[in-house]
Amino acid sequence: MAAVPAVKDYSKMKIAQDMTALVGNTPLVFLNNLTKDCHAKVAVKLEMQNPLSSVKDRIALGMFNHLERNGKIQAGDCIVESTSGNTGIGLAWIAAVKGYKAKFVMPASMSLERRVLLKALGAEVILSDPAKGMPGANELAKKISSQPNHVWAQQFSNEANPASHFSTTGPELYRDTNGQIDTFVAGVGTGGTISGTAQFFKGINHPCEIVAVEPSKSAVLSGGKKGPHAIQGIGAGFIPDVMQPALCDKILQVTDEEAIETAKKVAQKEGIFCGISAGANISAALRLAKDPANAGKLIVTVGCDTGERYLSSALFKTVNEEAKNLPITK
Repeated sequence: MAAVPAVKDYSKMKIAQDMTALVGNTPLVFLNNLTKDCHAKVAVKLEMQNPLSSVKDRIALGMFNHLERNGKIQAGDCIVESTSGNTGIGLAWIAAVKGYKAKFVMPASMSLERRVLLKALGAEVILSDPAKGMPGANELAKKISSQPNHVWAQQFSNEANPASHFSTTGPELYRDTNGQIDTFVAGVGTGGTISGTAQFFKGINHPCEIVAVEPSKSAVLSGGKKGPHAIQGIGAGFIPDVMQPALCDKILQVTDEEAIETAKKVAQKEGIFCGISAGANISAALRLAKDPANAGKLIVTVGCDTGERYLSSALFKTVNEEAKNLPITK
């Protein structure tokens, strides 16, 4: 007679209940080779180590939890969102875990990898007119969400967005820098990362300088006009409802070229394989670190997502061509 197997105590095992338990608590790493001529230290929070490789996993989980707590989404419903890619990907994988349907509107100018990821996660993808940018995608998402059993996440106006960073990103930064962070640098897409994190530091009266980053070609925070640019994920062309410019001490503009070249350098000099928006963040952080006025300070910025999300984009245009034309050695 076969022995009866012992009852296992799963509560003592270091196994996550599901993928949502793995969101957050991403590590910080110093830049070393790119900061040799700098007066300040620069650290990057590696948000590409979230489950689906971007900072947007945080707000996707926060928005789903908010909808469920308030009874605004039911079994079998379809989550709808306008996205440049990462928020949609975050919502898509969480929808898969929780058993919801998912439908996303994305400007056709976004990278092919993002479309593929959304489709692979079981979501429906609707491409919007790239000339209309995120405002155009928003309008289409709003129209789609009016259908029965469709729920619009509304990342640009949903308070669960900055609240996610207030409750996770801010405390993690304070904890992991032992309370010694001097400057926080973040690109503004929805404005959730910078607003929520700033609210946390203001709330504990920690004197952390808050620096917003936006594309020079769509510098609406600086009072400029919206326009097309290559820094996917930031620079939506309007100031979102959840963005609180008054919390920012400084706004820096970054060119497409600076963002792309910095992302390349970070990969080749630091081994951090990140996307274009992370390149913009790091470019701005390095600019601050080179200022003698910031000597001795710790500047922390965000590595928003992985470079694998941009293999077909302008970021890797040259290496794509080189890889395609590699000779065969016999």
